[in-house]
Amino acid sequence: MIALRRPSTAVNALLALLIVGAGFWGYTLLRGSASEDRASASVRTVAASQGTVTKTVTADGTVQSASTATATFGTSGTVTSIKVKVGDEVAAGAVLARIDPKGANRQLDLAEANLEAASDALDRASDAGTGTDAANNEVTQAELAVDDAEAAVAGTRLTAPMAGTVVAVNGSLGGSSAAASDKSGFIDISDLKKLQISAAFSEADATALREGQSATVNWNALDGAETTGQVVAVDPTATTAEDVVTYGVTVSLPNPPDGAKPGQTVSVSVITGTVENAVKVCSAAVTTTGNRHSVTVLSSTNQQEVRQVQVGLEGDDAYQITSGLAAGERVVLPTTAATTGTTTGNRGGFPGVGGGGAPPGGR
Repeated sequence: MIALRRPSTAVNALLALLIVGAGFWGYTLLRGSASEDRASASVRTVAASQGTVTKTVTADGTVQSASTATATFGTSGTVTSIKVKVGDEVAAGAVLARIDPKGANRQLDLAEANLEAASDALDRASDAGTGTDAANNEVTQAELAVDDAEAAVAGTRLTAPMAGTVVAVNGSLGGSSAAASDKSGFIDISDLKKLQISAAFSEADATALREGQSATVNWNALDGAETTGQVVAVDPTATTAEDVVTYGVTVSLPNPPDGAKPGQTVSVSVITGTVENAVKVCSAAVTTTGNRHSVTVLSSTNQQEVRQVQVGLEGDDAYQITSGLAAGERVVLPTTAATTGTTTGNRGGFPGVGGGGAPPGGR
C-alpha cells in the first residue's frame, strides 16, 4: 500500500497567496465598478433637439394714448366759461371754453373802420390822377390788421383740435387764458380708443430692436392680461438718467384688453430673433471662452468627449447649434448647472435633463 504524501508548506503558502490575491482583485474590480456607477449616476445630461430658438428683450413700459392734442386759446383774456370736464368725450371742432370777447371785438371794429378809410383814400387818389402807391400800401396794411383782428375774435373760443376724451383741464374759470400755456394746453384731449406702449430699453437691448418686430405686453394691474403689438418706433437718441442709458421704444397696441387705461404699467417683451427647425441645446450646457464654444458629449459607453461647436442664435434658454452637434446626442451639464441649472435646461424645452448617464437604449 502506497502512503499519500502531504503537500509541502511551500505549496500551501502559494495557494493561500493566490486565494488572497484573487479576493483582492475581485474587491478592487467591484469597487471600481461601483465608483464608476456612482460617477455615472452623478452626471446630469440634456439631449440636443430639433426646434425653434427664440431671443427676446424685455423692459417695463407705460400705457399711453396713441393720439393726443392740447387746446390753447389764441387770444389772451379772462376765461368766462368752461364747457367740459375731465372724462367728457368731444367731437373735433366742439367749443370747449370761452374768454370775454369784448376787447377783441372792439379791435376788429377799429380795424374794419381803418380799412374803410384807407379804401376811400385810395379811391380819391385814383380819381384825382395822383400817385396811388402810398394809398395802396395803406389799404394793404389795413387788410392785414383786419385779418389779425378776426383771428383774435376767433381765438376767444377754444375748440377741440381732434375728437377724443378730455383728460385734463389746466385752466380755471375767471383766470387768464394764458395761465396754463407754459406747462401744457388749457385743455388736454386723448383718444382713449387708440393706445400704445412707451418703454425704455437698455442700450444693449435697443441695438437689436427694429420697426415691425413682434412684442408681447403683460399688464401689472390686470391679472393675466396679455396682448400682442409691434415696435413702431425706436428713439434715435438716448436718454440718460443717473448714469443709466436707455432708448425710448413705442409699441402699438391694436387690441388692448378690457380695463386698459393710459398710465398703467406693463412689461414688454420684444422678439429680436427666431430660428425654426434648428438643432438646439440648453444654454447652460454650452461653455464659452472668448469666441469659442464647446459642449461635453456623453457617449453610449458613458465616455465624455469635449467637442467644439458653432453657435448661431443665442436664445433665451437655448442656443442654436449650426455645427458640431446632432439632435439626439446627450450633452453633459456642468456641475454648477447640474446643481442649480436643472430648471434652466427644462425651461429651454429639454425634458431629458436628468442623472444616470446615458438614457435607456444605450444612447
